[in-house]
Amino acid sequence: MMYDLTLGLSEREVYCDMLCASTEDYPAETIKVNAYAEVMVLPTRLKLAATMLAPAMISKLRRIAKYYDIIHIHHPDPMACLALFLSGYKGKVVLHWHSDILKQRILLKLYAPLQKWLIKRADSIVGTTPIYVAESPFLQHVKHKISYIPIGVLPLKSDKEEVTRIRERYGHKHLIFSLGRLVEYKGYEYLIRAVADLDDSFHLLIGGKGPLKASLEALIRELGVADKVTLLGFVADEEIANYYDAADIFCLSSIWKTEAYAIVQIEAMSFGKPIVSTFISGSGVSWVNKDGVSGLVVEPQNPEVLAQAIKKITVDEVLKQQLSEGSRKRYEKYFTRDKMVEKSLKVYDRLKNKKL
Repeated sequence: MMYDLTLGLSEREVYCDMLCASTEDYPAETIKVNAYAEVMVLPTRLKLAATMLAPAMISKLRRIAKYYDIIHIHHPDPMACLALFLSGYKGKVVLHWHSDILKQRILLKLYAPLQKWLIKRADSIVGTTPIYVAESPFLQHVKHKISYIPIGVLPLKSDKEEVTRIRERYGHKHLIFSLGRLVEYKGYEYLIRAVADLDDSFHLLIGGKGPLKASLEALIRELGVADKVTLLGFVADEEIANYYDAADIFCLSSIWKTEAYAIVQIEAMSFGKPIVSTFISGSGVSWVNKDGVSGLVVEPQNPEVLAQAIKKITVDEVLKQQLSEGSRKRYEKYFTRDKMVEKSLKVYDRLKNKKL
């Protein structure tokens, strides 16, 4: 999201820079995006509890903070928060609350004082959905400064010839596509069990890699559904759009609040695909996919209701068309990159006017 926002703002001739830690895919370097933006990637020295620790971020922000009217910080990122705390920055702060810290309880105990400072320091707090920030236990006392900015993406573009090849590869069956790391909170076990309850006219494609690959492969063998379920493994960026476009339905079977938003839903919606997702208390997932409008929302950890929802969409052509149109319209109303940029600029303008 940070990079897309930087691109979108700079294309509107807004001066903005992005400061972040390096990953395996993006080495430490400074990238000139255009005349209005730079991306400053600082070296990660240690990854601890899913947090990139880049100490150079502290000294870098101390040097450059004075040049910015607004710092837009994304949470959870303890390293970025610490850098802001030590920067001496006196300007306006927008806190983008993507999710609570849920699994890393030891990290949360250590980070709690700094997180409290950040919530108090922020002039404006925005969530990615109204649901998540309304229900987060950490934000109950600051509702007066909360709004939301949905993550937005550019519509993906597919290769129509490759889309046709994918459909031919699986015998023109009803294709169900899901995409994400093979980890427990994604609920892939329940999705595979759901497909086991469907007839042979359905085929499930799961894109992504992760630690549960072996156990999911074992489950596929146990259920005897190797001819109905394919684990695609890593899917290259240039191929992802083809699978979205080839699919009849996109399915998000996640089971924990760790799934706060799921950008994959809006990528699928940019193709007008009906979504089947789960209701996760406190998460924004089922706000993104609105039940009966862009897809169907079912209870989590229940293969039977997942299967029923998938079948309901595929056997009812009128419903499928209605949800397909609703999916595309909802994407255009809430989830384009332009919408994200526009809402961000409104937040910035409000802070600027307060300053005046």
